[in-house]
Amino acid sequence: MDKKEMKQEGCRQVDILQPVIYEIADYLHAHPELGKQEVLASSKLRHILSDYQFHVEDCVPEAFPTAFHASYGQGPCQIGFLAEYDALPEIGHACGHNLIAAMSVGAAIAFAAICGELATVHVYGCPAEETVGSKVYMSAHGVFDKLDAAMLIHPGSDKTCIGGTSYATHPLQFTFLGKSAHVADPDYHGINALDTLIDFYGKLKDYEKTLTERHIIGSIITEGGTAPNVIPDKAVMKSTIRALRTEYLEEKMLPDIKKLAQEVAKEHGASVQMEHYEPLFKNMVNDAKMEVYFAEAFSDLYEEFAVEDDDAAEGSTDVGNVSQVTRVSQPEICIGYDIAAHTKAFAEAAGSEFGKMQALVGAKAMVRVAVDILSEPSKKILSE
Repeated sequence: MDKKEMKQEGCRQVDILQPVIYEIADYLHAHPELGKQEVLASSKLRHILSDYQFHVEDCVPEAFPTAFHASYGQGPCQIGFLAEYDALPEIGHACGHNLIAAMSVGAAIAFAAICGELATVHVYGCPAEETVGSKVYMSAHGVFDKLDAAMLIHPGSDKTCIGGTSYATHPLQFTFLGKSAHVADPDYHGINALDTLIDFYGKLKDYEKTLTERHIIGSIITEGGTAPNVIPDKAVMKSTIRALRTEYLEEKMLPDIKKLAQEVAKEHGASVQMEHYEPLFKNMVNDAKMEVYFAEAFSDLYEEFAVEDDDAAEGSTDVGNVSQVTRVSQPEICIGYDIAAHTKAFAEAAGSEFGKMQALVGAKAMVRVAVDILSEPSKKILSE
């Protein structure tokens, strides 16, 4: 088959797989599981991939028992499809990860059916995207190093879109420690950890005004004392600290902020402990060629789409870490209108008939992009 024929056959295979894709979407939606607890989802996906002759194995069991790696074929081109399947507390699949899993697994099986000996098809089960981000650990341990490209499609609202980026983020917890005392003690006044934290919070706001690159700093005080008549000897603040560039975050912002916390603690006679309570999510780098391939794929599938500016960013994702070690593209596909991610309405859209229909479109787009990668001149695998 030439490239055009392979794309057509790939889309036909996705249509054949409609019951499987819908089954995945429905099952995960009906059985939402939090990050690192996705036992049912992981088992379901492993079982389906095994049924289609994928070799399935544990991926990083020492850190993420619900992660997996499935592979098919032994061709020279290594293409990965990333599956996410964790849900959110109380509101379930309000980020649409049930559809991500359905699209990625469906696309991988369809592509495996047409690529013959030209490619090795990989599916990576990636838990806990909403929390600690398994792809951070997996990227750091070389799981994706051999890939020529990796992809997934994320559900979105209003319009399908290609491009953009994500914020690098490395959340940090500050624990200020002082000395307790009764507020009315005339001789012993203690060291007020809450006062120290409040002082630091104000100076952090002042510091933020000096930053020259796009960033986000959001903070909450999670502990500030036990009783109003007792000088707090402990005060805790959690902060999400983000920048568009990983380097600016790690080499400029975080060192400055940590130094500021230590200086404020010293001024008050207190001490401070700092802990990154979630790992570093690096910024997303969408591959330019793959973005063109997705644009062509959506056009051929009659799916309207927008192209985001390179610096367009709203949130953070551990897919950014994958994009630092191999080519990656992560478009968004519309599953509803006037809905926001991480809401009950989005969860309903992720379980809707329209959402599942769009999952078929997404799976077809990924298959078409995988065929485009096979036909790149540098691969010398598939002719036009």
